Amino acid sequence: MIIEMMLTGFLFLFILVLNLVMGAFGYLMEKDDYDPDKDLKKINKNPNKFKIGFVLALIEHGCVIALTILLFIAFSPYSLLLGIVWGIFRTGEGLIQFYNEPFYWKLIGIAKKYSSASSDEKKSLSNSAHNIFKAKDTRFKYAMICWSFGTLAFSIVLVDSGFVPQFIGWLGIIAGILVGIGTGIKLIKPKIKAEMIGALFAIVFEIIIGGWLIYYSLI
Repeated sequence: MIIEMMLTGFLFLFILVLNLVMGAFGYLMEKDDYDPDKDLKKINKNPNKFKIGFVLALIEHGCVIALTILLFIAFSPYSLLLGIVWGIFRTGEGLIQFYNEPFYWKLIGIAKKYSSASSDEKKSLSNSAHNIFKAKDTRFKYAMICWSFGTLAFSIVLVDSGFVPQFIGWLGIIAGILVGIGTGIKLIKPKIKAEMIGALFAIVFEIIIGGWLIYYSLI
């Protein structure tokens, strides 16, 4: 149990770090403003940077699924039903993200063609890139809804079990609700940045629960 606790705490924090590093290499989980012409030029200018961000994203998605399995092993004894709920939804989150990547990888080939294409061809390639970005963002929103339900189920177990200080579990519940509502609103009204507050709560929750699990495993 102690090893599982340490690994889950590490993965909570490692996933956050991966998201930061991925962003530094140009891989964004969500992209509100589409400028495919600019993005294709950027990808073609430094394709290796794109590839590194892509590989880091694959690692991140795998870590999400690994975290889900470890959380189930460590916490499902407190509530098997809720363990199954978060297992289904957070695994779904990771699988949705994996499903995105073969389409996203095509941007390298599109960017290469774009650099030497005629005006008419560039327009067609730009539209293809736009469609890839848009579909990726839509799927990411569904992944975040899965995160919301999974985190809500896990946080209820934290509150009910008394395994962690109560405020941590309640912070997770609030984060799950806010992310779910904010993402739902954005699916309907894409221009409204309704997910920002939920994202902040989610980051704070995962930092605290990750740090606490590592601390608990060491004392």
